[in-house]
Amino acid sequence: MTVSVTSTEAHEAPAHSGFWALTLGGIGVVFGDIGTSPLYAFREAVAHAAHGEPISRVIVLGVLSLILWALFIVVTAKYVLLLLRADNNGEGGTLSLMALGQRALGRRSLPLLALGVVGASMFIGDSMITPAISVLSAVEGLKLVTPGLEHYVVPLTIFILVLLFSVQSSGTARVASAFGPVMVVWFTALAVMGLMHIKDDPTVLAAINPYYAIQFVLSHGTIGLVTLGLVFLAVTGGEALYADLGHFGRKPIQAGWLYFVLPSLLINYFGQGALVLSDPSAIENSFYRMVPDALLLPLVVLATAATVIASQAVITGAFSLIRQAVQLGLLPRFEVRYTSETHAGQIYLPRVNRMLLLGVLLLVLLFRTSSGLASAYGIAVSTTMVADGIMGFVVVWKLWNWRGATAAALILPFVVVDMAFFSANLLKLLEGAWVPLLFGAAVAVMIWTWRRGAAILIAKTRRIEVPLTDLIRSLEKRPPHIVKGTAVFLTSDPSFVPTALMHNLKHNKVLHEHNVILTIETAQTPRVDPAERVRMESISDKFATVRLRFGFMESPNVPKALVIARKLGWQFDIMATSFFVSRRSLKPSAQSGMPQWQDHLFIAMSRSANDATDYFQIPTGRVVEVGTQVTI
Repeated sequence: MTVSVTSTEAHEAPAHSGFWALTLGGIGVVFGDIGTSPLYAFREAVAHAAHGEPISRVIVLGVLSLILWALFIVVTAKYVLLLLRADNNGEGGTLSLMALGQRALGRRSLPLLALGVVGASMFIGDSMITPAISVLSAVEGLKLVTPGLEHYVVPLTIFILVLLFSVQSSGTARVASAFGPVMVVWFTALAVMGLMHIKDDPTVLAAINPYYAIQFVLSHGTIGLVTLGLVFLAVTGGEALYADLGHFGRKPIQAGWLYFVLPSLLINYFGQGALVLSDPSAIENSFYRMVPDALLLPLVVLATAATVIASQAVITGAFSLIRQAVQLGLLPRFEVRYTSETHAGQIYLPRVNRMLLLGVLLLVLLFRTSSGLASAYGIAVSTTMVADGIMGFVVVWKLWNWRGATAAALILPFVVVDMAFFSANLLKLLEGAWVPLLFGAAVAVMIWTWRRGAAILIAKTRRIEVPLTDLIRSLEKRPPHIVKGTAVFLTSDPSFVPTALMHNLKHNKVLHEHNVILTIETAQTPRVDPAERVRMESISDKFATVRLRFGFMESPNVPKALVIARKLGWQFDIMATSFFVSRRSLKPSAQSGMPQWQDHLFIAMSRSANDATDYFQIPTGRVVEVGTQVTI
């Protein structure tokens, strides 16, 4: 997730911002999702555990103990203390962990790729549910202020969400500056509210004993497992701690969580537990019942602001993740707009934004209450956490050079806990958990189709392509008409003649005096050192190959990168250079290697891909496009 500090600034941040400034920024962005869980997590878990029966002390202490230990094990131990150390050149997140694992294995591993795809796909599903449930749960406080406002909850939620998504195109820099202070007020309010009510029944502090959690699960059978799935609502957003590693750094995130956010959450959950023990009817809305009526409206406003911030962090996180997926070749090129002249990580993806908004609004209209959405929430995050745990094992074993048994002993307990939560969330499949699975499956199918179609397309074109060295020898024997200037031909494989070059020779029968075969590669690291950006090799007096490398968190800017080539001897002048790009028109084939529906999906994705010249930021006035038809 990205909002206030960008990936490209991560390494510069310590020089420009103090430790506490980064910690404050992290509180405003990293913990938004998990920080709004007290609005609904405890209420939903206890209500389902009671199953229509009177709320007992065993239920309250059992649920509370489960929440506390989930926060300790899943968030604190797994993510804050362990995975935050598994950084990929300072970056974190599911796709970064996948790239790190593949680097550790020294090859592209299909199982790791599958885990990365599943984790990333489920994150997209979570990106739709988080804004819906968070804003709904906050606005529902209006029903306690004035019961007559109940009918306005859904329309007001939709208005807030539409407004939130509509401002994405203008950037989040101004709003982001207020995120930290607002969330500090929010977490302070959580702690104060909890302290006000722990005295209602101080024995609630006994829930720190894991005995209550274990006893509850073992003695409540299926209901205990269902409740476990709702307890997981308290840790959704925990994966954001790792995803935001590159934006704020490990120590600021750890400090913000251990010394401020975690204590505030624990105190608030204890307060809700004590309140319900003293007044079981408060479970109707245990969060808002913690304040007097006079403070209800201000609390609703503060909660709405906090949920909007949590939603914003998830939305921008989806933008960053999609861009990473594109850079890693998992998805076609999407249009990327930069909303800040100084912060390269503040990006806006119009089509992704529209897709997320449509999904969020459908969820709100379909479920209409946060309680209804609670059943749909959790499955996506638990799936991502399982994937992170398994990939984390590979990193600890292979990259950190731990013995296999020792690495398994460290990671296995976390995976077992994650699998328990995943299994519990599967029980909610028919109640709404199918929604994020459907969203995630759709994204996974798109990724699978894109990679498979691209591989088939490459294999087909390779059969008819001519090795570059053969063409150069042929041209030296019978040179065509030579024209002045430099021609740059974009290709994915510099060993073969680019399609655009072959068609230029075939139809125009000319060759430029300088020809550059340009290949753009995405590294398995978030960023590439500028000194490693350009590799240039002269093949003949008229041909040279240039290889540009970008990290998967970087935005490829070809003209800017080619300026570096001047130091390597190429006098690059953008005004005397033409970029030749081949544009393929794909047609379905009866024997493509894919089902017909997948053929059509791949072709549709190909047509919707953003133009290469825009994506690589090449001046459109210097581009020559050569069209070709290819069957797939």
